[in-house]
Amino acid sequence: MSRETQLSEYLRARRELVRPADVGLPEGGVRRVAGLRREEVALLAGISADYYLRLEQGRDRNPSAQVLESLARVLLLDEPATRHLLDLAAPAPRTRRRRPRREVVPAGTLRLLERVGIPGYIEGRYFDVLAVNDLAQALSPTLRVGRNRLRDLFLDPTEQAMHPDWPEVAPKIVARFREAVGTDTDDERAERLVGELSLASERFRTLWARHDVNLGRPHVTHMLHPQVGELELDMEKLSIVGTDRQMVVLLHAAPDSPSGERLALLASLAASVRPASVPDDVAGARAGTTSGTPRE
Repeated sequence: MSRETQLSEYLRARRELVRPADVGLPEGGVRRVAGLRREEVALLAGISADYYLRLEQGRDRNPSAQVLESLARVLLLDEPATRHLLDLAAPAPRTRRRRPRREVVPAGTLRLLERVGIPGYIEGRYFDVLAVNDLAQALSPTLRVGRNRLRDLFLDPTEQAMHPDWPEVAPKIVARFREAVGTDTDDERAERLVGELSLASERFRTLWARHDVNLGRPHVTHMLHPQVGELELDMEKLSIVGTDRQMVVLLHAAPDSPSGERLALLASLAASVRPASVPDDVAGARAGTTSGTPRE
């Protein structure tokens, strides 16, 4: 997909999400389009209707920053969404088509994951699980090397059932994935993943069509664990320096809180079923010593 097409789709999607009343226009009369009309966007942005039409049709490749910022104001874009709009309109660098490459987790990060003492895993550029410690596996059965978090959250009913706040989380993870992919229009892996999820999940297809970026990070995640019950866990995502957007994802709770006590119980249950031949100081390495190959 060309950048012109991406810009066209982004403008159209965001226009359809803005109600006339949001920008001070009357909502009376018959409206055959969702959101604002093209003419209304052009008028409020101070540009001609014909020029805006060319932008939405992908026929203008060089809109000025001033025009784009005016459109961002009319379309009620926040700072991350405005930055994304400007990126879409920027000249594309000449690059070779990105081919999927095996993501390798740094050895030091794997050792850290073994020793943190709380559930943790490594998430790749495409939200693949690249490494995971024992406590994270005990926390969620789908946290396995080679699994994809986006795919599991939208296509696995068991995973969805463990997250009572899934309807609120889903838009955020889709927006975060779009931000991670950015304006890279020649990424084969991203295209395949988006195509698969769009065909298999109406919810994903609807959210992807909104073109949201960065709706905020889920700092707290709620889970219903089959063994220990309800958990409210803080989620930390830490970038791994020197990698292509790999993240350390850590889940924890205050030790004296109900969730902290249940997490400690879960750790005890996981330790009780650990093979006796595996020393405690290396047990967490069993799932994280090899980088994941994406499951297609």
